Amino acid sequence: MLTTFVVSIVKACTRFAWPTLIAGLLLSVGAGVYTARHFAINTDINKLISPELDWRKRDQQYEQAFDRDRMILAVVEAATPEMTGVAADALASKLKGDTTNFSSVEMLGGGEFFARNGLLFLPTDEVKQLTDQFAAAAPLIEIMAGDPSIRGLTGALETGLAGVKRGQVKLDSAARPFDYISQTVETVLDKGDATFSWRQLISDKPLADSDKRAFIQFKPILDYEALEPGKAATDAIRQAAAELDFPNKFHARVRLTGPVPIANEEYATVQEGAVTNGIGTVVVVLVILWLALHSAKIISAVFINLFIGLALTTAVGLMMVGSLNLLSVAFAVLFIGLGVDFGIQFSVRYRSERFKNDDLPEALAEAARRSAVPLSLAAMATAAGFLCFLPTDYKGISELGAIAGAGMIIAFLSSITVLPALLKILNPPGEKEPVGYAFLAPVDEFLEKHRVPIIVGTLGLVIAGLPLLYYMKFDFNPMNLRNPHAESIATYLDLRKDPNTGANAIDVLTRSETEAKAIEAKLEKLPEVARVMSLDSFVPEDQPAKLKLIAQGAKVLGPALNPDQVDAAPSDKENVDALNSTVDNLRRTAGEGNGPGAVASRRLADALAKLAGASEAVRNKAQAVFVEPWKITLAQLSATLQAQPVTLANLPPELVSQWKSKDGLIRVEAQPKGDPNDNDNLRRFANAVLTAEPNAIGGPVSILKSGDTIVKAFIHAGIYSLVVISLLLWVTLKRFSDVLMTLVPLLVAGAVTLEICVLIKLPLNFANIVALPLLLGIGVAFKIYYVVAWRGGRTNLLQTSLTRAIFFSALTTATAFGSLWLSSHPGTSSMGKLLALSLVTTLAAVLLFQPALMGKPREVHE
Repeated sequence: MLTTFVVSIVKACTRFAWPTLIAGLLLSVGAGVYTARHFAINTDINKLISPELDWRKRDQQYEQAFDRDRMILAVVEAATPEMTGVAADALASKLKGDTTNFSSVEMLGGGEFFARNGLLFLPTDEVKQLTDQFAAAAPLIEIMAGDPSIRGLTGALETGLAGVKRGQVKLDSAARPFDYISQTVETVLDKGDATFSWRQLISDKPLADSDKRAFIQFKPILDYEALEPGKAATDAIRQAAAELDFPNKFHARVRLTGPVPIANEEYATVQEGAVTNGIGTVVVVLVILWLALHSAKIISAVFINLFIGLALTTAVGLMMVGSLNLLSVAFAVLFIGLGVDFGIQFSVRYRSERFKNDDLPEALAEAARRSAVPLSLAAMATAAGFLCFLPTDYKGISELGAIAGAGMIIAFLSSITVLPALLKILNPPGEKEPVGYAFLAPVDEFLEKHRVPIIVGTLGLVIAGLPLLYYMKFDFNPMNLRNPHAESIATYLDLRKDPNTGANAIDVLTRSETEAKAIEAKLEKLPEVARVMSLDSFVPEDQPAKLKLIAQGAKVLGPALNPDQVDAAPSDKENVDALNSTVDNLRRTAGEGNGPGAVASRRLADALAKLAGASEAVRNKAQAVFVEPWKITLAQLSATLQAQPVTLANLPPELVSQWKSKDGLIRVEAQPKGDPNDNDNLRRFANAVLTAEPNAIGGPVSILKSGDTIVKAFIHAGIYSLVVISLLLWVTLKRFSDVLMTLVPLLVAGAVTLEICVLIKLPLNFANIVALPLLLGIGVAFKIYYVVAWRGGRTNLLQTSLTRAIFFSALTTATAFGSLWLSSHPGTSSMGKLLALSLVTTLAAVLLFQPALMGKPREVHE
């Protein structure tokens, strides 16, 4: 019945070739118009998992409550902490009025609140240590506050040298600050510019990267009609930084990360090189088709048929899923790989029949008769293999399964309708010689003669390699699928190294403040947790004692910060005289000593002497390098002395909104100990927190749960696929042994693929695991062709036109996969790599193992 049905369709489409072709073209044009109007790609890897899972619902609740999905994090980094703060303030101020691109602009961990109350967040003994130093620093501060110039700077230096002479300070203790000042002056003299940090000057160790980093959180207004909804907002931030002259004015840069920039750059990365790769793929596929078909007319027919099917599949796919994701977008490659297989199978069969019978309609009908069962069965089995992923919670692959499954049906239907019609219209010339590979006769003979050793050896090798699967790794971290060179990803990976950024934090949500405190106490006891934070963390402890110390410090330092009068700016000559005087004093203080302090004093004297002998413009630049950050430091110090009691009631609203949502949802944040880049460490951290708080959410939890969901999805889908395909094969072939002839090589290819992955250290991940359903699809199709031919009594299968069709079909598929492998997107590239590997093992199983497994047909019919 199946053969009769397919032959009838082919005859009808051949008879009414032009109406069939016109109908196909009209459908493809309509599909193209629909695709152009509705095409969309969602590049968010987090959307690849079903939103109906409990932990995904909690994720969505968190994202909606705290508006985390619609966020741009601008990371401002400058050469010094002082410049970082000024640059960040300038950028935030400039963009706060931009209501076209942003709904809110907030400084994180900065602003007036932290500037005023920063000391309260230090331990009490550190506050005491700092305030005790105010008395010693007051004279120096007063000199420089009253005379912010080179003259004032040298005056403060002279005061320090006087302390050395009186024995109040050891000269060696000044070695490090002297060297730092010398280096700055030398840089100005050498390069014409430099940076200087007073915070670094008084610090006893180098400043960390986090000390020179500020964060601004933007909530952009997104344009969902655009392929990159947040591009206008990110462009506005970069334009503002350029207009503020960040590199020259502040020695600063701004980097963007967060969900919006990551989505923008993810799409750009996927798009990068797509046109070039696509053109290259088409050219190579054309060459392969020429080698397979040797006819421009037949190649044209296959290509037109392929693109009609692809257009229809794209439109149908968008109708089913709305927007493509980073996995379902691979349907095009799968369609080209498998769709062209159906076209090649039918065309090669047609060529073989055309050699036997030069009548074109008869050759097409006979080709349909001989290919009806294997093509139909291959299409149904392949579609079934893909559609079995529909019930899984891995949305990315279930959507791919839906589109690819529909695509296989469309490819099959177009191959028995449009393709025969095109061949009838184009009327390619007859064949002059048989289509096949006669030179493979020795291989056929070898496989037949050594059948048992080949089967036993192959199965033995596969079984021996099974222990390798114990070491099979699954990379659960979706960030490893993104381009590490993209600014948003590189910035995120950089921030992840700093535990204070909370990049790998886990959150627990509650609506009770009492319960929040209980959760905080419970998580603090976990050895895997480094720190726990909540809104209460912003109410400092021991405030009365700290405020008293700050008030005492303010009495001492207040007059120095606010001198009765500020001296008039000195003339250049006065600055030169001050420099020369200090040079002499430094040399006298150093004497002939060889200690670190004496050496540093002479170095500083030499630098200041050169500055005194330089031009006025150079001195003015040096003065600005020291004085500008000094003014910033004075303002910060003055603000710090204005600290006031902090309570939950007077915390800034923008800070509260980050920890307590408008509807009263409170979050408690736990941060991990250990290496934040170690997946195993993150799994331990996530498991520990989940054991204590089963409703926890956040990056590590999502990574853990996503991995479990994906593994479960593939186990279930794999079982469903094998069962459905087995039943389909049983219904069609009606012999258990013939079903095994089809499935055993498929299982062998799958096992070998995974074993090789272990050997070459290629882990499975969210993206490349798509190779497994493809292995089912292509593997079943290729093997069915051989089994049906074998059941028909065909011998020496490697020499037949069937092998030619399978070989060149595999080459075209490999070309499509190769284009993925060359992608600059790591996830797409790894997908192409594993797809190519699975194709090689599948082809080897078909051409070298399956003929030996089948042996001679039960009845030989050449």
